[in-house]
Amino acid sequence: MLALPLQVIDSFLLRFTIGDFLLLGFVLGAVGILPTRSLRTLGLHTIAIGVILLLTPASAMEPNAGSILASSFQYKLFGLVLLVLAPVLFAVGRR
Repeated sequence: MLALPLQVIDSFLLRFTIGDFLLLGFVLGAVGILPTRSLRTLGLHTIAIGVILLLTPASAMEPNAGSILASSFQYKLFGLVLLVLAPVLFAVGRR
């Protein structure tokens, strides 16, 4: 079994913010939902991630060296875009 010191894991995780992990969770969740071909499930997933992005405090999403987006406002804006897109996905889904 491979054992990494906790400092190595901690130094890797400190380069990212909670917003980065939420975006990663959105992408991985969407990839996991795609084989089911259910737009309703994808819409519910999109609503959930959008709400979490909007409700997460901006101080938790301040960009670091490895951040995907440049500011916490961009994370909030992405959450808003997801909330606008999600009802369309849900309504278009058949079951």
